[in-house]
Amino acid sequence: MKEYLASEQRYEKMEYRRCGKSGILLPLLSLGLWHNFGDRDDQKTARAILRSAFDNGITHFDLANNYGPPYGSAEVNFGKIFKEDFAKYRDELLISTKAGWDMWPGPYGNFGSRKYLISSLDQSLKRMGLDYVDIFYHHRPDPDTPLEETMGALDQIVRQGKALYVGVSQYSPEDTLRAANILKELGTPFLIHQPRYNMLDRWVEDGLLNTLEQIGIGSIVFSPLEQGILTSKYLDGIPANSRAAIEGGYLDSSGITPSLIKKVKQLNEIANSRNQSLAQMAVAWLLKDKRITSVLVGVSNVAQLEDNLKAIRNISFSSDELEEIEKVLVSDPA
Repeated sequence: MKEYLASEQRYEKMEYRRCGKSGILLPLLSLGLWHNFGDRDDQKTARAILRSAFDNGITHFDLANNYGPPYGSAEVNFGKIFKEDFAKYRDELLISTKAGWDMWPGPYGNFGSRKYLISSLDQSLKRMGLDYVDIFYHHRPDPDTPLEETMGALDQIVRQGKALYVGVSQYSPEDTLRAANILKELGTPFLIHQPRYNMLDRWVEDGLLNTLEQIGIGSIVFSPLEQGILTSKYLDGIPANSRAAIEGGYLDSSGITPSLIKKVKQLNEIANSRNQSLAQMAVAWLLKDKRITSVLVGVSNVAQLEDNLKAIRNISFSSDELEEIEKVLVSDPA
């Protein structure tokens, strides 16, 4: 590929929202590197996705220590592309990574101890060739490590200059509030929560979004398409190359029941009436709530990214549309 020069119109193509009560603005769509950036993936395609994302105003790239496969490879591959294409745009980018899931053998490579979190970020920075990340997350709650230790590690990381802000992922409303209080006492900038949220998984509506609004923290949601279920992919069965068809993958085909497909088909009809694909409507439905700062999308090619970008052209819903969608979502399996 020839030398990359970002589109001069990149900031004309994206809308940005304030992240809680901070000074940070996030694009409505952010790019997640969970899939499609590991060693088994096509790196030319990965590079094209990153370039297209930034050209369209996506300034936030989201990683984690164990993204790949193998673990760490997404950060390594991102680091190579960053060095060649994006180093000159570093101050225009928000780069995040996380630690909290298993990363290396033994008792010190998992969960939320000070040793694990600080060691993991040191490794992540080396893999990506960065001096700091903009956001460092604790990737999941740790039931055994005191929250004071975990938050203390995040505080130390910021004070060492290795991260500008910190966040958490998948924390309950109660633990999020406790974490916020600890970090406030420490004087550490708690920026954001990254929960799983989509039309079919709505746990954040039971207290978390209200808690985030109360304490002034933003949110960036992952899995907006429920691993592809909220697309047209499964309307006519399970394709051979889909995630559900891969044994031991992230999506269990047994969960794709006739009743679920019936519900998805009904949602697809509503999307068609809005002149959107189901995937576009699913993303727009999340963004209708201003407490959602950004939606993380993961794509395997540029065409998928461009399709997701079309979602932000229409994130308004009439009361009738919302009522119709809600009836489908709360309907009992038949």
